[in-house]
Amino acid sequence: MRPYIYSILLFCIGVSCADVNHSAINGQKNKNVQHRYTNHLVNESSPYLLQHAHNPVDWYPWGDAALDKAIEEDKMIIVSIGYSACHWCHVMEHESFEDTAVANLMNKHFVSIKIDREERPDIDDVYMSACHLASGGNCGWPLNAIALPDGRPFFAGTYYPKEQWMKILKEIIAIREKSPQRLEKVAESITNGVKTRELVELNPVEVTFEQEAMDDIFDYFVAAIDKNQGGRQQDIKFPMPNNWEFLLQYYDRYKKPEALNAATTTLDRMAHGGIYDQIGGGFARYSTDPAWHVPHFEKMLYDNGQLVSLYSKAYQLTKNPLYKDVVEETLGFIKRELTSPEGGFYSSLDADSEGEEGKFYVWTLDELKAALPDEEMATIVAAYYDVRPEGNWEGKNVLRRLKSDKELANKLGMDLVALEKTIEKAKKILLEKREERIRPGLDDKILTSWNALMLKGYVDAYNAFGKSEYLQAAMDNAQFLEKNAWQSGSRLHRNYKDGKSVINAFLDDYATLIEAYIALYQATFNPEWLTKATLLTDYAIAHFYNEKSGMFYYTSDIDKELIVRKMEISDNVISSSNSIMAKNLYVLGSLFYKKEYLKMSRTMVNNLYGTLSTTEQPYFYANWCGLLDWMIEPPYEVAIVGKAYKTKRATFNQFYKPNAIFLGGKDDTTLPLLEGKLIEGETRIYVCKNRSCKFPVTDVDKALELME
Repeated sequence: MRPYIYSILLFCIGVSCADVNHSAINGQKNKNVQHRYTNHLVNESSPYLLQHAHNPVDWYPWGDAALDKAIEEDKMIIVSIGYSACHWCHVMEHESFEDTAVANLMNKHFVSIKIDREERPDIDDVYMSACHLASGGNCGWPLNAIALPDGRPFFAGTYYPKEQWMKILKEIIAIREKSPQRLEKVAESITNGVKTRELVELNPVEVTFEQEAMDDIFDYFVAAIDKNQGGRQQDIKFPMPNNWEFLLQYYDRYKKPEALNAATTTLDRMAHGGIYDQIGGGFARYSTDPAWHVPHFEKMLYDNGQLVSLYSKAYQLTKNPLYKDVVEETLGFIKRELTSPEGGFYSSLDADSEGEEGKFYVWTLDELKAALPDEEMATIVAAYYDVRPEGNWEGKNVLRRLKSDKELANKLGMDLVALEKTIEKAKKILLEKREERIRPGLDDKILTSWNALMLKGYVDAYNAFGKSEYLQAAMDNAQFLEKNAWQSGSRLHRNYKDGKSVINAFLDDYATLIEAYIALYQATFNPEWLTKATLLTDYAIAHFYNEKSGMFYYTSDIDKELIVRKMEISDNVISSSNSIMAKNLYVLGSLFYKKEYLKMSRTMVNNLYGTLSTTEQPYFYANWCGLLDWMIEPPYEVAIVGKAYKTKRATFNQFYKPNAIFLGGKDDTTLPLLEGKLIEGETRIYVCKNRSCKFPVTDVDKALELME
């Protein structure tokens, strides 16, 4: 589709998304004020929707009430989408949606619908796709789309200042009154374009997966990487955990040092940068500069769950103590700030506090000196975290590390151990002092897919470090999800807050939870996790699978249809639900000898192979690329059978083995690959590939030799 086809409408109303001046405008609502207005969001559970429940705009949640009203009154629809931690969402609310003049205009001519994109990613995907088509790609959140009464969009953009937003609305009102066919024509074109985006068809030709494809994929990966600062060569950098997991897997298989260097440089720079909370642990959503210095300060559960997994695996490979520190501190943050009493994980922390982005996290030199017990410690800490009198960002300091501990100890003439102890003590003091500040807002809704990512993060951390509390946190969360997300017939709900769980789950909820259950099984060899994974997989096949294409829709067949039913294909900050499902099918098919699962997984990769083998941007298919590598060279199946299976499994965890599927237990009755392998009085290790096993061994080192 050509974006300029739709630019005619934007030109007609005299506004382009690119015209927006994102000036920093901050404001904070006084929660104690008596509310003059109350709209239809007041009974919602989403913190983001509740933030708008007392706007003068007559907001509706997405549902029949709003959609029927638009049809009955022949009103256009405003679909405004954001999330609780979104800075510019707050700005636009304060400027426009709290303004009575804007509200009167919207209420008279439109039905206005507010959507939490984290609760309803399906709706967000439809209108974000429309935005990319209508504006040429200048899109983000808040996302503001305008549609015909039937929901078909003809305009979409992101943040607009009040005057610009009102101008857009007035011009659109005038166009509909004078030339409604123009809006109809644009809506039809955009809707057709949305229908074809990321729509994958069945490839009827069975292709041979070639090693040369992996070589090309790797070359394109490396060409895009910032070799000095890590990450891709971009002005704004996102962590993109699946990119670096793929490169670690690639290095393990092919031993190319460029792959390891690219991954570790990125992990090192992120851990030392301002994107990482140097005092409290955990990562912000992205960096606004190429050096990971200044973050967009919101902290999201999904980032941190995946990054815990990534740093845990990187530690298994490199034994770099920095990675261990990052995992321990990040899990400390999760436990302290994002874990509910019942074992669920909250969604995010806002970027803003006291109406100012990042205020909770930044320091002046004077604040640092006042918090620490003596001038000597303050001098050391200021040097350690690049704290300057003039500040290193807008007059204040985002804490970051420009030198390694060893380099700084040499520069300061200090003993390395003494420096590390000083910093450790100072961090505890600064964390306690920071807790006295007004905290950023908490989005305390609990999402199944994001919880599954964090659950898996805890499992991967347990594997890497052997701490029982990590496994227990994972088990607690699994029990929470079983109690609050599972419905009858193995159906899932997506959300939970204040005892309510009402939104039918999407494919990513199933895919990530199946993946987490598989990880729990491989860590514990408790077969109940595979039973649950299989139940969810079969439900997903029954309700999301498209037999004509061999791919999965994002929405269930029991959900009310939107203007299109979409598929999620490309891997972004979170891997796509289709790529996760394809990998799940491969692992479960291998464990259970389920040929139908293996065939489905292969079909999905076969459908994408033309893209994977030719794209110059394989980083948007990183999880697919990892599975393609398995298709070219299958992973080992490592079976550990006998009473000492836990000890030997723990020994394997000292090593990074991404190209192995682990299974076992004290007997041989749970899986086909284990049958006939139990020898009384012994614990044996079987190294297999494609269900063909080498002679069993009893020593882990011997098994590792067989895997070389």
